[in-house]
Amino acid sequence: MKNQFDKVAFKEKLEATGQFPMLYMFKFIVPSGTEIEIGELFPKNEMTLKPSSGGKYVSTTIQVMMDSADQIIEIYERASSIEGVISL
Repeated sequence: MKNQFDKVAFKEKLEATGQFPMLYMFKFIVPSGTEIEIGELFPKNEMTLKPSSGGKYVSTTIQVMMDSADQIIEIYERASSIEGVISL
């Protein structure tokens, strides 16, 4: 499976950073034109977009109040299904 990561270690790291609910910053790089798909993951939140110098990619930043580490992991899992996404 592509984009596999250690969920347990990531969850522990998230839980060690502070108490939930917390404001969490998601950052993704996607091919131009697919930033809309990232926006659909966060329908009620403002997304900051920054095109790459060559115009092929767009950096997206979204700050969201999250209730748990599991909720953050779920967003990353949903984002991983977007063609060409890079999670930062």
